[in-house]
Amino acid sequence: MNTKARIIIPTALILVTLGGGWWHIHRPSAEGLLTVYGNIDFRQASVPFNGTERITEILAEEGDVVRKGQVLARMDTSRLVPQSIQIESAVDAQKAVVERLRNGSRPEEIEQARANLVSAKADADNAKALYRRRKNLVSSAAISKQDFDAAKSAADVAAAKVEVTEKALRLAVIGPRLEDIAQAEAQLKGYEAQLALIRQQLADAELRAPFDAVIQSRLMEPGEMASPTKPVFSLATIGTKWVRAYVPEPELGRVHSGSRAKILVDSLPDHPLEGWVGFISPVAEFTPKTVQTEDLRASLVYEIRVFVEDPQNVLRLGMPATVKIPPDADGPARDRARQ
Repeated sequence: MNTKARIIIPTALILVTLGGGWWHIHRPSAEGLLTVYGNIDFRQASVPFNGTERITEILAEEGDVVRKGQVLARMDTSRLVPQSIQIESAVDAQKAVVERLRNGSRPEEIEQARANLVSAKADADNAKALYRRRKNLVSSAAISKQDFDAAKSAADVAAAKVEVTEKALRLAVIGPRLEDIAQAEAQLKGYEAQLALIRQQLADAELRAPFDAVIQSRLMEPGEMASPTKPVFSLATIGTKWVRAYVPEPELGRVHSGSRAKILVDSLPDHPLEGWVGFISPVAEFTPKTVQTEDLRASLVYEIRVFVEDPQNVLRLGMPATVKIPPDADGPARDRARQ
């Protein structure tokens, strides 16, 4: 071996040794990966009718995927429809009354009141003239006292009639009282409130899905009597679900709200799902007996919820799941969790 080879080989060995040491120090550590175990959970809802009537139609079956606002069932409306028509007619009639009062007297009505006043004044003048003539004759006994009294009464009645027609003309010019208009408007509001209630009851006769969901259970059938206390369907949400898991207290500092995570289930071992930590309980508890971990069951733990998107609806309630949270797993997922 020549001198150059004796120099190159030790140098290469030193470089390899240094490189290996650097890789050993900086290589990814499996100890940084936090693994916890839990079960799939998601929101559920039992949906009843908001009324009491006989069910006429059930439009969904177990396993159906339904969208928010989709009609799931209907109740009988044979009693509500006639009531709705009746209240609508009352509303229309009262609207006409309010409109008439707001518009006041028509010009023709005012002219008619003026004509009545002119006629009443003419009648009063004739009655007064007759009374004067008979007053002059009664002293000479040319007429009886009874005829004189009748002429006087007729003159008084005619004068009173003039006063009445004058007030009628004044009222026609002024128009309806504000109190009468307010009363008519209040009655109209009452009818409109009744109509709104009937229409809401008609809307409630259709049971609609409150959110995108899967029908878990169909609990009632056509012909049964619906009630706000009797659910017709049990629904499970579609999309975002979560793993309810527990982290030992010594490992709690490695978990942050928004941390990215991978979720594995036994039915999809080669297809991990992406998720993020969305909730960390502020209260400690002892490990539930249903949680399968390698730690002692009496150890102090904190509940976390790792949310996961499930657009294909492959996750089932209670399904065991393994959650792997890598170190420094914060990032875009945290921002998404906070939205």
